[in-house]
Amino acid sequence: MLLDILFVHPNASDKIYQSLSKDHSAIEPPIWAAMLANHCRSRGYSVSILDCEAERLDYDSSVKAIEDSKARLVCFVVYGQQPSASTQNMEGAVGTARLLKEINPNIITLFVGGHIAALARETLKTESSIDIIGLNESVYTISNLLQLKNFDDEITLRKINGIGFRTSDNCVVINSPERIVPKSLLEKDLPGIAWDLLPDMSKYRTAGWHSWSNDSSKAPFAALYTSLGCPYTCSFCMINIINRTDNSPEISSRDSNIFRWWRPEFIIEQFDKIASMGVKNIKIADELFVLNPNHFIKICDLLIERKYDFNIWAYSRIDTCKPEYLDKLKEAGINWLGLGIENPSTVLRKKIHKDSYREVKINDVFDMMRNADINIAANYIFGLPMDTHESMQNTLNFAQNNLSEMVNFYCAMAYPGSPLYLEAKKQKWLLPKSYSGYSQHSYDTTNLQNNNLSSSEILAFRDKAWMEYHTNKDYLSLIENKFDLNARRNIEQTTKIKLKRKIIGD
Repeated sequence: MLLDILFVHPNASDKIYQSLSKDHSAIEPPIWAAMLANHCRSRGYSVSILDCEAERLDYDSSVKAIEDSKARLVCFVVYGQQPSASTQNMEGAVGTARLLKEINPNIITLFVGGHIAALARETLKTESSIDIIGLNESVYTISNLLQLKNFDDEITLRKINGIGFRTSDNCVVINSPERIVPKSLLEKDLPGIAWDLLPDMSKYRTAGWHSWSNDSSKAPFAALYTSLGCPYTCSFCMINIINRTDNSPEISSRDSNIFRWWRPEFIIEQFDKIASMGVKNIKIADELFVLNPNHFIKICDLLIERKYDFNIWAYSRIDTCKPEYLDKLKEAGINWLGLGIENPSTVLRKKIHKDSYREVKINDVFDMMRNADINIAANYIFGLPMDTHESMQNTLNFAQNNLSEMVNFYCAMAYPGSPLYLEAKKQKWLLPKSYSGYSQHSYDTTNLQNNNLSSSEILAFRDKAWMEYHTNKDYLSLIENKFDLNARRNIEQTTKIKLKRKIIGD
């Protein structure tokens, strides 16, 4: 029987993470691919998923598996572990598609995801291996495409909303937008994750730090959404670009900040399935889980009723993390909360458009979380547009003086689809010349410069800051005392890995 559609999660982890990819970077289930697959299956189409990263497939092996599937349509789903990381995953998607087209040019390729939604026209102009693109999250677009008997009839393709394609004379056509799934239809049209189409869950592993509260056992690992999108418009973020229903090239994620969520009663069925698969480590991938108490508190109540022994990681803003929530979150199994601090300076936070960010004392939030025994994963960004050497040092000093169980130091990156990307184009700041250049862990990373600092200065500071923090004796003692010696040794092992950086002379 001919397969209607194969969803492909690409692999270029060695280029994106360098040597971290072997044992240290997470391998997350491709939940967007699995949700799209379930949507198509609910419409009566035959579907399959090829997770090249989980299966550790190189380009040659990926292409063979795609050919063997004999799918009518091959859909590359280009999302990241963090939604803003979509562009870096174009590295593996395009690399695979190029080789696929060399071997079998008759295979029809569809690309969907954040990068494509952000740069639809540019993607079609530059990547001949891509036949069709989806202009937003593409749920309805894909199932409408599958109604076609063939995918190279230009007249018919022009009738499918939400796609772009090239004509026979190489002109780019961008059709009218397709709607995104409304909140009222989420359960009907995005009816959960096709867990049965994914590889064995033992092939997925969480981040090392997340597993410290679970005897350092990183696998198996699962992830899920309880909501989609974000109501806020931070300048460095592009996640909402997949919600776009306007094809204007000047649209950014700021113009499509739509927030939707499934009913808690629906979500708990996903947790039930995860529990039945023997998975303990779980990431709630929502941009902000701790936001709407009518939503997340009910989910927590349902988890508490079931008494699952989950080790959950979720995200919150500093100003949405309130003391009355924390005990409930902990009881539900949420052992880690990722906090978007970005910069401890009130002035700089306002410059990056933290919207209606309510001013709170970060130290007080840290204390509240410690009292509730919830571990802190603090996220900071170096190199934001107003940053200087002094302000970056102040950020590092704050982190060192307010130790958290885990810390992410990011370089500001002009992700396509973000307001910062449009600003970088306007200012003519240097942008990455490759897809992997949008990963701060890659050799060819090119983080955002600003009017005060070059990309190389910011990256060098970030790498130095990361090393200083993770070799800090007080921090290592904190980890050993709170978790165990193995957790400390894991950090010490990671600090021995030296990433190579082209822009700083490696």
